[in-house]
Amino acid sequence: MRILIAPDKFKGVLTAREAAENIAQGLRDALPDAKIEMVPMADGGEGTAEVICNAHGGSWLQCKAHDPLGREIDARYGWISDNKLAVMEMSEAAGMRRLPESERDPVRANTFGVGEMILDASDRGAKEIIIGLGGSATNDGGFGMARALGFRFLAGTKELTETVSELVKLTEILLPERSVGALVPSAQPRNRRLTQPPLQPEAPKINAAVDVRNPLFGKNGATHVFGPQKGATEDELDILERALTRLAEVIAEEFGFDYRDQPGAGAAGGLGFGLMSFCSAKIRSGFDVVAEAVGLESKMKDADLVITGEGSLDRQTLEGKTPAGVARLARRLGKPVFAVVGRAINDREVREVFDAVYENTRPGMSQEENMKRAAELLRENARELAKSL
Repeated sequence: MRILIAPDKFKGVLTAREAAENIAQGLRDALPDAKIEMVPMADGGEGTAEVICNAHGGSWLQCKAHDPLGREIDARYGWISDNKLAVMEMSEAAGMRRLPESERDPVRANTFGVGEMILDASDRGAKEIIIGLGGSATNDGGFGMARALGFRFLAGTKELTETVSELVKLTEILLPERSVGALVPSAQPRNRRLTQPPLQPEAPKINAAVDVRNPLFGKNGATHVFGPQKGATEDELDILERALTRLAEVIAEEFGFDYRDQPGAGAAGGLGFGLMSFCSAKIRSGFDVVAEAVGLESKMKDADLVITGEGSLDRQTLEGKTPAGVARLARRLGKPVFAVVGRAINDREVREVFDAVYENTRPGMSQEENMKRAAELLRENARELAKSL
């Protein structure tokens, strides 16, 4: 029997590689002769760069950048030299993991450090950049990132360089006066109508890997859906929404294109919108980006069955998360597919994506214990799954 194991991380507990290894160990206890292949996965969230970099035998590079509140940090990203491909995560510079809960403040937090990482990769000669947009602490629409790339934001004669709330007064966006590296555009006359952001021909192609399809603003947009998770109060939600609205209006006026309603524009606090607007990036399903990078489909064709998993299986799983992506591909190839997860919602539509779902959660078990025993419980579930085959 040939088994393919393709899980995502169990957030805060196990990496995708560790999850796959524990599932494999449990399977081998019951099926010692099985041929098992592990393909750790991600979907644009944290862990994306590691999965792609490891799959290609890449290395890690460090650069100086700034965290969401402007403090200098050492940031890293993956580098695949054969393809001159940089693989990074916006959370490395502007993620929630960079801030303790007491410092979460999406009005002050910015994506300047993300722009610094992009510039570093461009200066090293990157031909392509993949950037995962999960885990953000920001809600600035790419305002900080664009400033790092040399764009200037004005309210009359005053340059805006502080918080995202300043954008409610935005009147003009100036393109960089000179090119920086190979990435940012040369200066263009104001109000020249553009069909796409004016990047130089040698600029690296940027693919933004997302696991959400939210627009920039509105009830399903970046601010109202994700802002409260980042610490925004009701009053701040209104300020942030107005700031992103004004940013989109001025970009449409100045450049002649408008990505506010594009699926994924609201990813990472609107960074998806910013990458499209300022870097000519393409927004892509994070699962599809990773699946292509690791050759998931070709590996799945050789398997008799597929096992996937993640920490929590819920309605969001259906919106582009790894387990749903793995299951859909498996169904298309006619392979049975099972999920081994930390916990799962009792939702028929979610569960019917898989042939069976195995949960780490046990009656009376607290979430803390579930997380603490995650590796052990994965092995138990894998043994149980193997016995049912």
